[in-house]
Amino acid sequence: MTDQVHIHTHGAVGHLSLNRPKAIHALTTEMCVAMSEALSGWADDDGIAAVIVDHAEGRGLCAGGDIAMLRNSALNDAGKTGREFFHAEYRLNHQLFTYTKPVVAFMDGITMGGGVGISQPAAFRVATENTKFAMPETGIGLFPDVGGGWYLSRLPGRIGQFLALTGARLDGAECHAIGLATHYIASENLARVKAAIIDDPANIQSILDEASETPPQPRILANRENIDRLFAGRTLEDILAALESDDSEWAAKELKTLGTKSPHSCKVALRQLADSLTLGSFAEEMRMEYRIGSRVLLSHDFAEGVRALIVDKTGDPQWNPATPTSVTDEQIDAIFAALPEGEEWTPL
Repeated sequence: MTDQVHIHTHGAVGHLSLNRPKAIHALTTEMCVAMSEALSGWADDDGIAAVIVDHAEGRGLCAGGDIAMLRNSALNDAGKTGREFFHAEYRLNHQLFTYTKPVVAFMDGITMGGGVGISQPAAFRVATENTKFAMPETGIGLFPDVGGGWYLSRLPGRIGQFLALTGARLDGAECHAIGLATHYIASENLARVKAAIIDDPANIQSILDEASETPPQPRILANRENIDRLFAGRTLEDILAALESDDSEWAAKELKTLGTKSPHSCKVALRQLADSLTLGSFAEEMRMEYRIGSRVLLSHDFAEGVRALIVDKTGDPQWNPATPTSVTDEQIDAIFAALPEGEEWTPL
């Protein structure tokens, strides 16, 4: 076990509480394996009726994966350690998605990247006034993984494409409005709600329903028409052209945002969301994302994006290819191609 995640049982409730507060609980391979082992044990334990996923002290549930480790792996061991992390993380994501006992995830504070991957599979997803939800991967040369292709592609209209490309942050009210959260509860009431679930895990739905309150007006709904219209294009070039031809302040802002993202990552994300809708199972989603991740990990844009935004903090990534038109269909096809025999992702 690891001290990076607290693993407890309280009566009939299993409890996974992330514990890397200085890193906003960013996931490590060790954490993913420990959580998977605990979930496997509880799945076979008739004494466990439900599972709670939350975080110990700090500013949020989880800020993502261990990006520094991934970059270090790409630069020093040809991505071996990074692939091991993705394999373990995606197994955890799939395990939660297919778990037969109810899981309650508390998305209080920052819930991004890897945090999305461990909260979205839960049957009950609680947002608060502190929730900051995002899939910001295109800004560092990655892609919205951990099942992001599945979740985002199935959101209303073109909201998923908008979130995947821009990395836009949503608050708790917005998450609730578009179905990323099942409940909206004030953070000051979470301790009481968790205690009630531990006392009576058979009645999670009614406990959460009773504690819920009406969220503020969700801002994203005010932009829904713009999102559906301007992000309707099948290709990145179509979307950029639509934004360029629109004279609204909103379109200009989003066009500027997209100008900071990796063109390669944006094209990968659009393809990922489109392909996801053709898949019959979440395991197929994870297999596809592992193929992408194994290759994008070693790409120029990932090393450069992390350097510019996280290591040097210069905020000036030099993407290569530098423009959407210079990213070819053949390059994208290669990212999605099957891996050699024995190297594909497999579920637990």
